[in-house]
Amino acid sequence: MKTRISLVDDDEETRKVLVEVVRREPTLEYVSDYGNSALAVRKLPGDQPDVVLMDINMPDPNGVECVRLLRPKMPRTQFLMLTVYESADHVFAALKAGATGYLIKNTRREELLAAIHQISAGGSPMTSAIARKVVQSFIEPVETNAKLEELTPKERKVLEFLSQGYLYKEIADTMSISVTTVTTHIRNVYEKLHVRTRSQAIAKYLTRNG
Repeated sequence: MKTRISLVDDDEETRKVLVEVVRREPTLEYVSDYGNSALAVRKLPGDQPDVVLMDINMPDPNGVECVRLLRPKMPRTQFLMLTVYESADHVFAALKAGATGYLIKNTRREELLAAIHQISAGGSPMTSAIARKVVQSFIEPVETNAKLEELTPKERKVLEFLSQGYLYKEIADTMSISVTTVTTHIRNVYEKLHVRTRSQAIAKYLTRNG
């Protein structure tokens, strides 16, 4: 039995290429394609494809919201996101909405077809670069926590004040230490956290677990 495919992408040229890829593959059956996500939300439940190739960067609604609206109406359909976005935030948003795969648009034809077959068989295909970013997003907070643990109590306090917008002089006055000592603590913080700027140090402090 062929896998039934629908496509949603507001870029006409991209859509044409994808339709051609699907039509040339003997194991797939082209069902429909839409260049308007609002229209897709209305029409796709009636098409009942096995897999939907969904672009993210579309207006009113975007691809993630489109999946969120369609998922309750199409529980047996798998949604494979095709996008130029490589950030972990976009991946998590798409997966939370109900997508089961995530590929970058410049994925080769062979990889796209393999991903379609994989998602049809119950897998969750993901471009390797995206998978690394997702894994890294889980690893980085753990590494950051370990580095924060290396700070002395006073260094942590200085970093906490920095995150609250305190100036060096204000930190010195609050902690009853000299500005020179504050500067030394901050230099040690930078070295232990492997950062070079105040904003980078604060970012690591704010993204810690817990």
